[in-house]
Amino acid sequence: MDNNIIVSILQSIKDPATGQDLVSMRMVSDLKLLGNNISFSIATKTRDPNVRSELYGLIVNNIKAKYPESAVDIHFKDAEGNATPLPQVKNIIAVASGKGGVGKSTVSVNMALSLKGLGYKVGILDADLYGPSVPTMLGLQGQRPKVTKLYGRNVIVPLEKDGVEVISIGFIVEPEQAVVLRGPRLGGIIKQFINECTWSQLDFLIIDLPPGTGDIQLSMVQTIPVTGVVMVTTPQEIAVIDAIKAMNMFLLDNINVPILGVVENMSWFTPEELPDNKYFLFGEGGGQKLAKMAQCNLLGQVPIIQSAREGGDQGKPAVLTTGHAFEAIFSRISKKLVQQVAIRNEVVGPTSIVKTN
Repeated sequence: MDNNIIVSILQSIKDPATGQDLVSMRMVSDLKLLGNNISFSIATKTRDPNVRSELYGLIVNNIKAKYPESAVDIHFKDAEGNATPLPQVKNIIAVASGKGGVGKSTVSVNMALSLKGLGYKVGILDADLYGPSVPTMLGLQGQRPKVTKLYGRNVIVPLEKDGVEVISIGFIVEPEQAVVLRGPRLGGIIKQFINECTWSQLDFLIIDLPPGTGDIQLSMVQTIPVTGVVMVTTPQEIAVIDAIKAMNMFLLDNINVPILGVVENMSWFTPEELPDNKYFLFGEGGGQKLAKMAQCNLLGQVPIIQSAREGGDQGKPAVLTTGHAFEAIFSRISKKLVQQVAIRNEVVGPTSIVKTN
């Protein structure tokens, strides 16, 4: 028997919890080969005996298909330190705002694509259930995610666009359909997008939140360990006032999710025919003020550019256009975000799911 072939067989088998392969999820340990005897341990957070039995049978049958005379001994043990439902995601970044219309989805989409351009594996969870904009911005209107079976349960396979995995309620309801949901149902959809989607191994999962504070934000922090928050505001005072309220929710003692930085959107208007001109339509200084109050960095300022707005409406994010101003702007924002995430993970340590009453 060949150790590499056994590992390859185990790589072809999916983890019941995440849909990723057993080897990449580091679930296999103590692999030993002695004659026709094969033994190893599987660490899984799935305690359902029926699921474990099906997993056991699948592993044994696949090994015996290659080595019919083999004797396979598998020891199941509970995974340690694996409370998160998304162990395959390294960093979960929430993008939040105090009010609607500040361009939070624009920032989420362009930042995610920019991170992908920097070589990271990225996903977007559109959690703005009342106003899902991500499908339009990525040109995915009318598409539906596939549903597949994983050890007897239905799971959702996120769509993919430009190398980024995406899920949104906009893929499930019609564009003109009114979404009428109360607190428990809102939280249930968020948990479904987290627990019942086969997200790949990701460096960053960007969560585009609805504006303000409410059930969706609370459901999110109670379901997954959020690495940190990027606040989006426009420069004017009234937007900053609302952003401060949203920011303070994350900084509450019983929530305590770090603010990684601030993105100031609509900082000025620059006509494309006059690239050196800046018209401060909404005033100045709001992003810097919010960053100072949050004791974090201003990750960047994003101007109003007509072609960027047109690209969002047409499903062609401006950051993907070579030479467009957004390409450089969001590259700088994304690099600063990566730096802040690294510092946060080094200084604060592992994240945990928020426990609230």
